[in-house]
Order: sequence, then C-alpha cells, then structure tokens
Amino acid sequence: MSVAAHDVGSDVDCDVVIVGSGPVGLVLAILLAQRGRSVTVLERWPAPYPLQRAVHFDHEVGRILGACGIGPELRAISEPAEVYEWRNAAGTTLLRFGRIGAGASGWPESSMFCQPELEALLDQRAHALDGIEIRRGVEVTTVEQDDHGVTVGDATGGTVRARYAVGCDGANSTVRDRIGVVPHDLGFFYDWLIVDVVLAEPRVFDPLNVQICDPGRPTTAVSGGPGRRRWEFMRLPDESLDELNDEARAWQLLAPWDVHPGNARLERHAVYTFNARYVEQWRVGRVFLAGDAAHQMPPFAGQGMCAGVRDAANLAWKLDLAIDGRADDALLDTYAQERLPSARQAIEFSMELGKVICVPDADAAAARDAAMAASVTADLAEAPELPGVEGGVIDPGSPDAGRLFVQGADAGEPFDAVHGTGWRLVTVDLATDAIDRDMGSWFASIDGRIVALADPDAVHRRWFAEHDARAVLVRPDFHVYGTAVDPAGAGELLHALRRHLTRDPVTEGVPS
Repeated sequence: MSVAAHDVGSDVDCDVVIVGSGPVGLVLAILLAQRGRSVTVLERWPAPYPLQRAVHFDHEVGRILGACGIGPELRAISEPAEVYEWRNAAGTTLLRFGRIGAGASGWPESSMFCQPELEALLDQRAHALDGIEIRRGVEVTTVEQDDHGVTVGDATGGTVRARYAVGCDGANSTVRDRIGVVPHDLGFFYDWLIVDVVLAEPRVFDPLNVQICDPGRPTTAVSGGPGRRRWEFMRLPDESLDELNDEARAWQLLAPWDVHPGNARLERHAVYTFNARYVEQWRVGRVFLAGDAAHQMPPFAGQGMCAGVRDAANLAWKLDLAIDGRADDALLDTYAQERLPSARQAIEFSMELGKVICVPDADAAAARDAAMAASVTADLAEAPELPGVEGGVIDPGSPDAGRLFVQGADAGEPFDAVHGTGWRLVTVDLATDAIDRDMGSWFASIDGRIVALADPDAVHRRWFAEHDARAVLVRPDFHVYGTAVDPAGAGELLHALRRHLTRDPVTEGVPS
C-alpha cells in the first residue's frame, strides 16, 4: 500500500476525519490534536450514550488515557481491581490472580470505571484543545478517496474533506462497509444478560471482581466503577432471550447477592451476544479502521475497549509523521502489522477464558473444577501480559524491542507528566555527547527528546539493571524501539530510527 503522504493541496478541511466519538475516536482525536493536527469527529448520535458499556482498563491503557491529559480526573472516577477470583458453585477457589500496587505503566494493573464518566472527561478535554471539531447528529453515508485525500459524506449531503479518515464507528461500522472490508468471524457466540446497578449505600466486595463458574448459571460480578456494580448472567440452553431480557428477571437473579429495589437502582439490563471477530485489512488507501470496527471480542479478559485505545495510540503518532512527510507513507502500513497480532491474541485469550467459564454441563464443570482447584496456591498469580510489538517499527537487534517501557517517577512526579509522551531517548549514567547535532535536530523534529535521568527512581533503576541497558529509545505509544549500553549505541538507535521512518519497514525491516 503506498499513497502520497504530503502532496495534499489546500482543498482539505482538516488533517484527519474520525467517524465515531466513543472512547477510541476521542482518544485518537486528542492524541492527534496534541500533536498540532486538525481533526473533525463525526458522530451519528446527537448526545453521548448515557449507559454503561466497558468497565475495565489495564495499566497500559491507563497510561495512554493519562497521556490525553485526563490522568488525575481518571484516577478519581476509577478504582483499582487488585484481585480477580474465580470460584465454582460451592465457593471453592479455582483461580486467583492480579497484582497489588501499580503495574509497569505506573497505573493499577486493572481499574474499573463507568464509561459515560470516562467519555465525559475525554469530551471535555477534546473541546478544550485547538484543532478538534466534534459534529454530533451526523450520519455518515459515503466514504470516497483519491490520491490526495478522503471525502466523507453524510445523509444531509454535507461532506468533510481530509487527508486521512479513520472509522471508529463500532461493530456495525459504516466506514468498514463503505471500504469493502469484511470481518473474519471465529464463530464464538454466547448470550449474556448484562445488569448494571447503582448501590444506595457503600458496600465492600471482597474480592472486588469475581467469576462464578456455576454450570447452573455462569455469572460475573464486578465493579462498574465507584458506587456501581455489574452482574453478567449467561443465558442457559433452554432459556429464551425474551425470558432473560426482563427487568423482573434481572431482580430475581440479583436477589441472592442481597441486591434489590430497596438498596439499589437498576441502571440498565440488556442481553448481549458476545462475538469474536476481526478484520485482516485495517487500511484501505487513506482510510483506517480502529476499535470495534476492526475487532470485537468476548468480555472475559476485559480487553474490548483496551484494544481500541491501543489502536488509537499506535495510529496517532504514525498519522502525525506521515501527514507532513516526516516519515514515509509505508509507516502507516505498520499499523495493521503491529496491531493485528495483539488484537487477535486478545480475542483468542478471551475465547479461551470463555470456554472455561461458559460450561453448562455439570459433569464437565466438575472435572474442570477439580483440575483448576488443584493448582491454586496461596500466592496471587499474575495475569499474562498481552504481546507487545512483534514487528514493524522496532530494532530487531535489541532483545527488549517491542516491550512496554515502565513509567516511574522523576523528581517525585510521574515520568510522563515531567517529560511528555513523544519519542524519548532515556538514559541512565550515560553521556550523550556522541549524538551529533544534525541527528539531534532531526530527533527533535519528530517530537523527540533526550532525557538523562540524573537520579533514577527504583522503578527505572531496576528496569535498566534487569535489561542490561543504559539507554532506551521509547516510542510515543510507550513501546521500546531499542536499547543500548554505550553512547555510540544510543546514537546508532537514532540513526536506525531515522532510516526506519524513511524507508519501508514492512518489506525491508530495519535498515542496516
């Protein structure tokens, strides 16, 4: 795929048009606007959706959301979920995992939140930034492109002309349909009743999140953010959708948890069919897909929204560099190359969890319980990390390339708050005089900055020691490009990156 990246004339209304103003679309818009790009967001619905959907984000996504300028506010509307426990119908623990304290990214390993509150923070931040225009009540009907840009048309005959377009418009994406991309369906379907509740009085739930692997009714009970709880009840084989999707039935299912109209308000109840789908083609010319438009997964790993936010973080800095020609257009092909394997693994992991949970047969459940209970220990197991960047814009000669870089503190403040979130060459006990002035100027032109940690905190000191490095080149989405042990190696990382951004990373790999 190759189109001219910076030969667009003055006929465009903005740099990027984004279809969909959910969390993924808003994060992408904010990250682009913070880089000085003009963005128009088109949203079909006239007002934000008021009810819960996603309730979980992980430490990496917390860091990305923090990079949008809402970190303190986000911490105030979310609560850490340090332990996730699976039990059988008798209450026997089958699995217990999580992490106490901050994860690698400086945020809790898992956090629970209320999506409308998150969207309100993102919307407020977007309106505070120059360069973002949000148009609500706009139903996109056409997506047409040529060598110089994309024209997005709506039902009223209005159009927006941009250099690039991104469909963040959900599972039933109009953009995906208009560019002719068909999702690959993995054939994993289960119906679950989702019940969101606002509690009248504070209540302690220990553990905060629990999965009941009961063949009589597989059930999930988790936080929905401070003051809220979510229950999910699987539809049984002999149960109709109409029978399950009823308010009276929701209260009946909540009764064993001592939740009733006298101590709680039912915010929402709805039956959802969990799907497992993804697209192979994330880019068609100047049009990209992100979030649920590119992938949908069961909720058992809590990665649906997280995967979309990762998409936005990956795509934003690449679009920024390609718009004005600071990077070759081929850089944009690495978006799918880097994101598809991670999204696909999240889907597969979610399905595997679902296969363990969604067992309505008593004998099969008993065998499962015996095997899982036998492996439980007193120690808290750690949840497996999703893969990092396994190809694309990384230095394959560095053993830690593609992994997430930690966020510690500098002078008592979070690293990102002090040093920002562009390209960062972070060093410990290393002079950078070997980096020539021209290379330093080029690095600054891509929002690069050299950060010498004079007094590294324990988090950073430990990372550099464990990875036998004294310099690390970190991408804007917090993944490691490469590491070095001396000044010459640090300088060569920048040279490699420069060559990498101006050639075809997909077909050529990192230039030697």
